[in-house]
Parts: sequence; structure tokens; C-alpha cells
Amino acid sequence: MARMECCDRSIAFRSVTVIDGLGGPARPGVTVVTRGESILAVAADDAVPREMLDAAQIVDLPGRYLLPGLVDAHQHIATPPDRPAAERMLRRALRSGITLVRIMGDDLRQVADLARASLVGQIDAPDLRTAALFAGPSFFTDPRTVAACAGAVPGEVPWMQAITEDTDLGTAVAMARGTGAAAIKIYADLPKKLVTAVAEEAHRQGLGVWAHAAVFPAGPRDLVEAPADVMSHATLLAYEGVAVRSFAERATVPIEHARFRGGDDPAVRGVLDAMRRRGTILDATGSLLAHAEGFDEDDARTTAALVRQAHRAGVPICAGTDYETAVDDPYPALHEEIEYLVERAGMTAAEAIRAATLIGARAAGEGDRRGSVESEKLADLVVLARDPYADVRNLRSVEMTVKRGRVRSRDDLAECPVTAPAREIEPGGAQVIGEVGGANPR
Repeated sequence: MARMECCDRSIAFRSVTVIDGLGGPARPGVTVVTRGESILAVAADDAVPREMLDAAQIVDLPGRYLLPGLVDAHQHIATPPDRPAAERMLRRALRSGITLVRIMGDDLRQVADLARASLVGQIDAPDLRTAALFAGPSFFTDPRTVAACAGAVPGEVPWMQAITEDTDLGTAVAMARGTGAAAIKIYADLPKKLVTAVAEEAHRQGLGVWAHAAVFPAGPRDLVEAPADVMSHATLLAYEGVAVRSFAERATVPIEHARFRGGDDPAVRGVLDAMRRRGTILDATGSLLAHAEGFDEDDARTTAALVRQAHRAGVPICAGTDYETAVDDPYPALHEEIEYLVERAGMTAAEAIRAATLIGARAAGEGDRRGSVESEKLADLVVLARDPYADVRNLRSVEMTVKRGRVRSRDDLAECPVTAPAREIEPGGAQVIGEVGGANPR
């Protein structure tokens, strides 16, 4: 069987059931044609022009399920930097169907090179979208900032900046842009006035605004109004209306769990209604609480209640993790988060898949070109052996990942060394297809 030498040739994935990421029903008997990095056509098998098929390499996929590539909307890979570990983590992500990862504040010196290496095919990895971190000066005693700024002073580097009323925000945001960041992450210890000023300047310079759902003293409503584009950690919504002076102080202020046991909390309802109106995305990270230190079962129940309330309120929710599974686990943490959204947050499988595809792409600022199986979007796809609508755990049946039109079998990616040129499989028939977190969420 001829080896595919580059992704410029058309590939036709035939007779597959398509779940397009838009939340609708599965469509059997569909052909998806890609050319180069893009999807060329999505149509019923008998509606694809013969000349298009004649020009394509055929991959027959009867009985298989094709989805958009998955998106982990909250991850860390360089706090502190460990290049071999990061490459192993990213390779497992790609072989598990993840084609895009939102990096939420790390040592961007290393992350930028990993992003470049992934883009040009030097390593097998998802694409990376990164954020530069802004916080009040008091936050930069945190040991994680020291780890992510080795050789420099935390708070005084372009990717991790201490912000005060005297900061020249135009210059600060421009410095962050120079790291290759797609967004500013508003992390901690900032009042509403500065949060709003940072958000306005970031948007003026074309960057997204990603933020914790509370950064203390600024609370959830302040972040919505700033406005943040994405707010992380549903747990922090519980602090709406609670006076907390800093992120460190938050650990000493217990959540009032009783507020969330009798139904929707009125104060949080107002925040969620504002998020829905603005289209603010919630990066829930609900499954994190089972893995991070400093949380108990009351915290987990309250977080699940808040995610359910956000879902009922119509807030768009993406699937982010902020932790990773053990290195010997065959699948990464994203699959646990997707399962959490179904099993504890009340989503259907279709809604959870949309959270992990289209909404995740939107959270990363990439929704116009990723996250759904549509013509002219990037050819980021995953092929499964079993139906994820029947059981969302069937997302753990990955056989093939397609990133920017390049095809990788799960088995092929398992064999790659830590650093190696990207390799491609021979598509031609289905038989060929083969701790972070801590007490403070990050």
C-alpha cells in the first residue's frame, strides 16, 4: 500500500458515521474529504462527485465514528519545564484524539518551542494556544511562579507580569503578545478596576481574556463585566458575594456549602445569566477536585451543583482539566472531564462532546476554524471504534487521529520515541487503522 508522503493529497474518509460537534444527531453513511490542512467536503457517500473520489486516497471506515478533534481547554506542561515529560504527555494526548490544547500559564519559553515543533511536525503533539499570566504583585511569592520563571524574577518577565495601578498596560500586553500568547490570563490578587483595564487593553490589542472565575478581591460578576472571554474553575463561582481580599486568603474562607444544597443559588444565578448573555464560556474543571489536594467531598458536590446550574442556565461550557492522569494510564485527563460532564453535570453525550470540541475551540479563540466537522475548517478529526453517543466512555476507543490533515494511528503514535520527526500511517482501509492543581486551581 502506497505511503502518503504529505498532507497535500486529498483523503476521502468513506462510509463513516459523523458526529459533527454541533450537537445534532449522528449521521451514518457520510464521506469526509480533506485536502492539505482543511476539510474539503462533508456529504453523503452517494453525493460525493466521482472526480473528487478519483483524486483522493480512500480510507474506508464502515462501522466507525468520526468526530472533530478533541480540545483540552485547561492544561499545564511547563511548570516547571520538563521537555521529555511534556513531549510524552502531548504525544499521548494526540494519540487519544486531542488536537488542540489551551495552555493556561507556564514557562512560555519552552511552551513556545513545543508549539513550534508541533506545528512543523518535529514532534507528535496537538496544537497549543497559550496565555501570558497577569496577577497582583503579592501572588508572585507562589513557588509555581518561581518554577515557571527560572533564571528570571517572577512578575518581571513577559509571560508572568505583576500588575499595579502604575503599570503601563499597553506595554505589558504588547510584551505578552511577543511571547506568542493568544490571551492574557487574569490570575489573582487584582481589584475590579485593574481587571477591567487589563481586559480592555488585551481586547484592544487582539488578545483573548482568560481568567479565573474569581481573582480576589475581584469576584465572579466583576470578571463577567470586565469582560473575560473564558472563566475557569466552577468552584470559584461559590465566592460570588463573599468578601475575600486575596487568592491566598481564599484558602482560609470556607465555601458556604449549604447555599448550594437547596437548588439554584440566587447570587450565582445573576452571574450565570450575565455569562449567557455575553457568551462567556465556563471552563468548569469539575473532575479536578478528585485529584487536587485541599478539596473534600463537600467541595466536589458543590462544584457539581454549580456546573449543573451553569448548564441549566445556558452558559457555554468547555472541557478543561488542569491535571493529568498517571503516565501509565492509556488515556489523558480530558476523557475523565468529559465523562464527568455527563455523569455529574447532567449533560447528554452530545452536549459533552460539543463541550470538548466546538466550545473548547471557541475557548481557545479558534472556533472559526476548528471544533466541528464542516467544509473549510481545519482537518482536525478523530476516528472511534465505538459509538460515543451510546456511551460517552466510548471516546476511549480511538483508532486514528487526524491533525491538520495528517493521519496518525493510535498504534503508530505509541511507538514514537520522545523526540522524533512526525510519521504518517498508510490509510487505505479500516483494517490498517490501527500533579498539577494543588489547593489552588491553576
